[in-house]
Amino acid sequence: MHEPSQPLAERVRRFRKTLIHTALASLGAFAFCANIPHAAGQAAAPAKVSGDVVKIGLLLDMAGVYADVTGEGSVTVARMAVEDFGGKVLGKNIEIVYADHQNKADIAAAKAREWFDAQQVDMIADVAASATALAAANVAKEKNRIIMMSGPGTSRLTNENCSAVSVHYAWDTVALANVTGRGVIKNGGDSWFFLTADYAFGHSLEKDATEVIKAAGGKVVGSVRHPLATTDFSSFLLQAQASKAKVVALANAGGDTVNSIKAAHEFGLTPKQMLAGLLVFINDVHALGLQTAQNMVLTESFYWDMNDETRKWSKRFFDKARKMPNMIQAGTYSSILHYLNGVKATGTDDTATVMAWMKANPINDVFVKNGRIREDGRMMREMYLFQVKKPSESKYAWDYYKLLATIPADEAYLPLSKSTCPLVKKS
Repeated sequence: MHEPSQPLAERVRRFRKTLIHTALASLGAFAFCANIPHAAGQAAAPAKVSGDVVKIGLLLDMAGVYADVTGEGSVTVARMAVEDFGGKVLGKNIEIVYADHQNKADIAAAKAREWFDAQQVDMIADVAASATALAAANVAKEKNRIIMMSGPGTSRLTNENCSAVSVHYAWDTVALANVTGRGVIKNGGDSWFFLTADYAFGHSLEKDATEVIKAAGGKVVGSVRHPLATTDFSSFLLQAQASKAKVVALANAGGDTVNSIKAAHEFGLTPKQMLAGLLVFINDVHALGLQTAQNMVLTESFYWDMNDETRKWSKRFFDKARKMPNMIQAGTYSSILHYLNGVKATGTDDTATVMAWMKANPINDVFVKNGRIREDGRMMREMYLFQVKKPSESKYAWDYYKLLATIPADEAYLPLSKSTCPLVKKS
């Protein structure tokens, strides 16, 4: 016998109550599951890589006066960095692209903008030459993308032109002035004449070196500026000769440095006046030969023949490039590795996140030990004062330098207390 039917209102009330209990139970189960830790800890956010690839762009001088110190050699070390990292980061491919900025600031800026806007480049590296670097760094700041510069020298990059997305990596004009300038003055070179490349790098180097010279008790008796990639140094060297300065300082780089040193020897400048190459690369010494370059004092942040680690890495590079690497190329390799480590550690290629990690963590690789990136974007590392060997002192190919001094980073670079970077907090 069936129970009598319940009134319709009572059946509706019970049905609603059942639905509410079921919903509450489901919500409770969902909340419980969401808080269950994974075996290796709490659930991590999924990796976030824009464009599904990590793309690094190199802005280089591929055929001009700096081609030998950046150019194809910088492309080679970038590919070595990707290879040594394993070819992928967060399961995504790593791609290297490069372009020739022809030492023109407008081309560098246009290429940086194209890469960021249309090609999804995540980071720009190297950026040989100062004027091109200043232009590209402005675009990187506007687009909020990372730029890590081993090629340029101007100290403006960590002073009035600093930004939260830029890192000045391998060297700068302050370090060259401090290390070479003080070393030469210590040995009696107290009067100086500058032969300066007429663009941002040369201007910064002359300015920074002049401050060091005066602070150390020396004096600057004159200067002359020459165009980039000039072919005739005769009129400039005649002015240097007429100055009777003890030291003729070369505030230039690359092919300009090589050509001015050759011309100085042809003019008979060197027996009476000392040449101070404020920026001389091992490539320049190789091009000049030890007979011409011997005894020159110079500053670098890397030398291939320092230890077993540098020799092993440099010989890998030599097998690919048929020359030894310089500090720009070793710095480019290191900067790319540090960036990739930041992407891996943070699980993203987000600019602010990766920059925060790179500034918070030390850098240890073939280029630098315990390097650190300051708040102004200056990568702090020790610098080396070398003297070029005499031909009789060189025992094998590319055996060019003898170490005179190792200068701690805090003595080589501009102290934060003197920085004009707006990111630096002054007490």
